[in-house]
Amino acid sequence: MDIARVVATRSNCIRRHVAAVVVKDQRIISTGYNGTPRGVKNCYEGGCPRCSSDAPSGTGLGECICSHAEENSITQAAYYGIPLAGATLYTTISPCIICAKMIINAGICEVVYEGEYQFTRQIKALLKQAGVKCRKLS
Repeated sequence: MDIARVVATRSNCIRRHVAAVVVKDQRIISTGYNGTPRGVKNCYEGGCPRCSSDAPSGTGLGECICSHAEENSITQAAYYGIPLAGATLYTTISPCIICAKMIINAGICEVVYEGEYQFTRQIKALLKQAGVKCRKLS
């Protein structure tokens, strides 16, 4: 988790810095942090109109163009042809529903998170039903 906290400092999102680190066989195989997609103007440069607005936290998320840390760690692995089946994902905050679905479909078997952010019963039930262990780091 310490490594995830350092990776979060790479985030270009002006609202929140989040990171995910994927580990398999006690080796880091992928990392990701939240921010605008590859080749798109960085969030802090005005790349994401939603993040630059005064929208309250947790609202207007459908308008946000930033990719989540979990999403980026999964897509980075895919970009470089790294399989994630059986891996553990460490993230600085709990996954949203979209990231939970990506975690399941990528074959990640465990999620370890530090803080909770809108970690609903639905998300927890979905991960449990799919056999993904989930635990909060204490």
